[in-house]
Amino acid sequence: MANDNHLRSVTLYNVTMNSNKYYNEFFELGQQKINFNFYELSLPDDDPVFTLKKVMEEMDFTALLAQYSGKGKHGFNPIMKYGVLTYANMRGIREIDRIVELCKRDLAFIWLSQGEQPKRDAFYDFINKKLTPEILDDLNYQLLRRLKKEGLITLEALFIDGTKIEANANRYTFVWRGTLNYHLVGLLDSIDSLYHKYNVLLEDNGYNEKYGLGNAMMFIIEGMDKVRAVIEKNRKRKLTKHKKLPNNTIIEIDNCSPLDILKLQKNLLMIAEGEGIGFVYGKGKKKSEIQQLYEELDVCGSKLMEYKECFEIMGKERNSYSKTDLEATFMRMKDDHMMNGQLKPAYNVQIAVENYFIVHAYVSNDRTDYNTLIPVVQKHIHAFGEVLKEATADSGYCSEKNLLFLKEHTIESYIKLQDHEQRKTRAYKENIGKYYNMTTQIFEDEHFYVCHDGRELRHIRTEEKEMDGYTQTLEVYGCADCSGCKHKAQCLYKYNPEKDADKNKVMKINERWEALKEKSHANIQSEKGILNRQIRSIQTEGHFGDIKENDDFRRFNHRTADKVYKEFMLYAIGRNINKYHRFLCNKIQKFEGKKEEHAA
Repeated sequence: MANDNHLRSVTLYNVTMNSNKYYNEFFELGQQKINFNFYELSLPDDDPVFTLKKVMEEMDFTALLAQYSGKGKHGFNPIMKYGVLTYANMRGIREIDRIVELCKRDLAFIWLSQGEQPKRDAFYDFINKKLTPEILDDLNYQLLRRLKKEGLITLEALFIDGTKIEANANRYTFVWRGTLNYHLVGLLDSIDSLYHKYNVLLEDNGYNEKYGLGNAMMFIIEGMDKVRAVIEKNRKRKLTKHKKLPNNTIIEIDNCSPLDILKLQKNLLMIAEGEGIGFVYGKGKKKSEIQQLYEELDVCGSKLMEYKECFEIMGKERNSYSKTDLEATFMRMKDDHMMNGQLKPAYNVQIAVENYFIVHAYVSNDRTDYNTLIPVVQKHIHAFGEVLKEATADSGYCSEKNLLFLKEHTIESYIKLQDHEQRKTRAYKENIGKYYNMTTQIFEDEHFYVCHDGRELRHIRTEEKEMDGYTQTLEVYGCADCSGCKHKAQCLYKYNPEKDADKNKVMKINERWEALKEKSHANIQSEKGILNRQIRSIQTEGHFGDIKENDDFRRFNHRTADKVYKEFMLYAIGRNINKYHRFLCNKIQKFEGKKEEHAA
């Protein structure tokens, strides 16, 4: 009987399905009436997707929608695509193919996308063409303003730190400035010999007067003398098995003149045409002297143009780049388990944090952190105005340029000095040759130093030094006579009694830089400074720990700095909403430091 009932039900089902009317109504009407609240009911009440929906409902997407025109085929809703990408990053998912799959199978993604199933091309087109860095920053700032209203952040303090994340580039296809400089020396020597050969050809055959041509003059590239000097030193060091010196001298690439070589080639073609000398090609055919010289110049000119393009890609700020991602720089990574000095193409990712939230992100191809602090602070000023009161960072950000910028914008600096640990040592405090261990006096409005032996070091002159587009001012102080001083061995740098018997003490001091350092050092030594350094270590390093260890974000999926920034910014927004969700669920509380713990 059970089998009969089963068969009967199948028969009735088939009869029903054979009705085209019902079939059409089901797919044309019924499918549209599916209530996606069903998926919502199936989700946990504390799912972060609800927090995301709550945040997005109060956001202004005008800038994003302005990227689309009303013409053409109607596509997927851009707000929906942004929501799906953000939620994926909230769950630590950055692969587009994985996101496409989840839009078909995951309840939260289906509810968020309202049943739509965008393909991978739709997401790639959205990220690469529509979702600009400015739009992402604006959406993040809207979230931060909401957090400020709710009292979770103040936007008055930033804790800054950086890490290096590997680029999506081949680590074996690289270009180094030192290698280019080395090969450029050989190329210039070859070009010089060809210029000489050209001049001899014209003089021996009388082509100068016949065609009105002058002798070729070799062009000069500034900086090549330093390059040649380092090469010569390395040749000598190789014989003694010493470590090679870096040869990263920045040359004046504008003086590299492939056009000069092209002019000589045109002159050779004119001479060949005038003398009736034809160019021959193929095996068994002897080439004329003019053709041989022409082809040699052509090879050198092409090579010179290639080197010039490489120098232009690197610029003056970098010493390397990857051929598969021209904007990625080779950097030393901390995840080098072999500890053999391997370098990887990577980007320097900076974050500015307050109360666990990523306020700003900045992606750079600079290997150091010196040049990253000012852009981050400028982003803050541009987004929120002059509200920033303090900035905390480690010693990697300590430079005169950075501290002076913070001072000009009335921002308190809590930046650890590079010699912070050295200042605690006895050797630092007892070094009589340093100005900070000398006494200072003022006589008739003249400031001078008094050394350990009681001799005066008067102001001699003022020098200026250009460094990375920034001018440093150095004040030079010197002692008129150091003869008979018993402290010369401890006071003078690398003192040799035989050679330096008549040498006097001279020291250069950047007084502005020293004043800035002392102010920052006093800040970090204060009670507030100690607490700020503690907060920075907990919050920034905590983010990087989650990023690399928990979410396995060790390598970018996209290439070029612009796309890399968008990839990281989507991830940062996802982390911010996750943090906001945890605050709403009372899983974490606002960080107030350990002062309250001790007081309790």
